[in-house]
Amino acid sequence: RPEKVLGLHFFNPVPTMKLVELIKGERTSPDSVEAATSFVETLGKTVVQSADKTGFIVNRALMPFINESVKLLEEKVASRDDIDKAFLLGTNHPMGPLQLADFIGIDVVLSTLKVLEAEFGQTFTPTPLLEQMVKEGKLGRKTKKGFYDY
Repeated sequence: RPEKVLGLHFFNPVPTMKLVELIKGERTSPDSVEAATSFVETLGKTVVQSADKTGFIVNRALMPFINESVKLLEEKVASRDDIDKAFLLGTNHPMGPLQLADFIGIDVVLSTLKVLEAEFGQTFTPTPLLEQMVKEGKLGRKTKKGFYDY
């Protein structure tokens, strides 16, 4: 029943994040989209719709942003704190890109970039610092060490 098939991409931590990406299949019916949207809204979340393309909306835009922020650190353009502060204060983001990478998990960022790189090319090629950090077990909050110590 392909008219019933769709995907819901929740963001971590699920209890506090308010966005869900709804991914329609080629033959997903409007009724199925409406039912899924209503369900998500009962959870107090907002739905955005994405085509079934690698990375959907958020990860496809977010991963190069994080990767480029890591390159800024790697190339000594700015310190970790100044990179994060620039986005906290300059763009009103709730956390800086390096802090966000720690929150997501450096290993998750790296693996997501590799999937996107395979699909879309060098725009998504991970910076060597991410590879090094994963090899060293510096995965962010989950290992208590990443760009920050926890």
